[in-house]
Amino acid sequence: MKIFINDIPVSILSMEDPLDEEYYELIIPGGDKILSIRKLFERVMVKNASKEQVDELFKLMTKQKFNDLKEIAFAVENRKEVVDYVKDKFTIINAGGGLVQQDDKILMIHRKGKWDLPKGKIEKKESFKEGAVREVEEECSVKVSREEKLCTTWHTYIQNGKYNLKRTKWYRMSIIDDSSMAPQLAEDIDVVRWMNYGEVEVALTTSYRTIGYVIETFYNSKEVKITT
Repeated sequence: MKIFINDIPVSILSMEDPLDEEYYELIIPGGDKILSIRKLFERVMVKNASKEQVDELFKLMTKQKFNDLKEIAFAVENRKEVVDYVKDKFTIINAGGGLVQQDDKILMIHRKGKWDLPKGKIEKKESFKEGAVREVEEECSVKVSREEKLCTTWHTYIQNGKYNLKRTKWYRMSIIDDSSMAPQLAEDIDVVRWMNYGEVEVALTTSYRTIGYVIETFYNSKEVKITT
């Protein structure tokens, strides 16, 4: 499970799996008080972490930014137990989104100063698949057909003093009609644009790492024609 907290990827790994310790600049033993470490920097692993340690740092990272931290991983004895424990500590918000493809181009939106992919919350009695299509069509004023699921992303945020964990299921989509394409201004979207691979690479420099993860999953999932 990988969760993005303030745009920092956080992984929960199993102690039973091979752990590439050389990948990390800092390894913290399980049981140590994480906040006693003067500085969390680059790539960090907490080895043999307790679920309380995971919860402690999740909430701390949600409240404040760690500018020098690139990535953190928790290696735990019972991965499922820890994942369930973390989920219980947060309110789960469900969302759906789409990576819309037209030949070798991807449909990107610009919202609040960042390049993004269209997505939004799932409504009551609505499936992830239905909600993802609806949100894409509403935010971009297009018609799409849903294809296969690409991935699921998780990220945390605080709203009205409550800790939320948003689960977004992403689907590849194909364009049916973009003749009326326009940004949904009510959702703070000011640009909707088709981009080729080179343009997407530039856009990702002012985007979110979750969006980079979705796009990378798309390009790695199959042979995709890449043009710049």
